[in-house]
Order: sequence, then C-alpha cells, then structure tokens
Amino acid sequence: MTTTQSLATATRSRTANPVLRVAPATPAEAAAHFRASLAFHADVSDVAAALGAGGDPGFVVLDSRSTAAWDQGHVPGAVHLPTALIPEQAGQLLDRAVPVVTYCWGPGCNGATRAALALAELGYQVKEMLGGFEYWVREGFEFETWEGRERRPADPLTAPTDADDCGC
Repeated sequence: MTTTQSLATATRSRTANPVLRVAPATPAEAAAHFRASLAFHADVSDVAAALGAGGDPGFVVLDSRSTAAWDQGHVPGAVHLPTALIPEQAGQLLDRAVPVVTYCWGPGCNGATRAALALAELGYQVKEMLGGFEYWVREGFEFETWEGRERRPADPLTAPTDADDCGC
C-alpha cells in the first residue's frame, strides 16, 4: 500500500466515524478539562450524600426555578431564589463565604447555569447540580412539595437498584 493509499484509508475511517472525526484531546488537556468540570459541577448523589450525612455540609443548595415549580417539589432545605431575583435578593439570603450549589428542572434546562453565572458575577463560589430536580426525584431522594415530603422509587435507569451508590 502506498503512502497516499494509507492516508486515504485513514482519512475515510476518521470521517466515517463521528466519534473520532475530531481527534481526542491529549491526556494533559483532558485532565485539565475534567478537573475544571469537577470544580463547576456536583452530581445529585453527591449533594444528597453530603446533605444526608448530618451536620453542616459546607454549602447551601439553591433552587432557581419559579414559585410554581418550587411548590411542585424541591430539595429539602434548599433556598428558593429564582434567577431573575438573584441580583436584588442574593445578599439577603446567602452568605458569600458559603459555596452555593444551584439547580433547576433537569438536564434539558440551563436555568441552574444562568443562576450560577449570576451568583458568580456577584462574588459567590458556586457549583451547578447536574441533573437538577428531575434527577433528584428519579434517583429516589426525598423532596418537599407544598403538601409535605414525598419520595418516589428510584428509576433503575438512573440509580442502582441493589446498592446504595453506583460506585463511581
């Protein structure tokens, strides 16, 4: 096989495969990216574990959704502060020395990202809870509504059915 033929074969195999159409980052670039991602995000299970451990978790959870959404259900102990109200009310409800974990409806909504941005611009340390309220409920964690506390069975597609955690 000539060099031209092997280049053509390599090019065809890369363009035929959407995963490798853009080459993966170097290991150093990947490590920097994923380290940064962990500085910006927390997952539902980790937030629930920290809140359920007793004592001060070292952060406050903030629900950035509307009052109607809050009434449908929210993380117990969360602070309710819709994103649009953050600039005028954050200083009254939050301590800048305490990190904030924001959430909204779920992975299809970027409301928690907008809330995190608004808080960061005001000088707060902030992380976004991946999965939002949807995954809080889907993973079987207790939530509050205007009628009281509820819990639904864990969805086997999002949480292990035979263990306390997924092991990750």
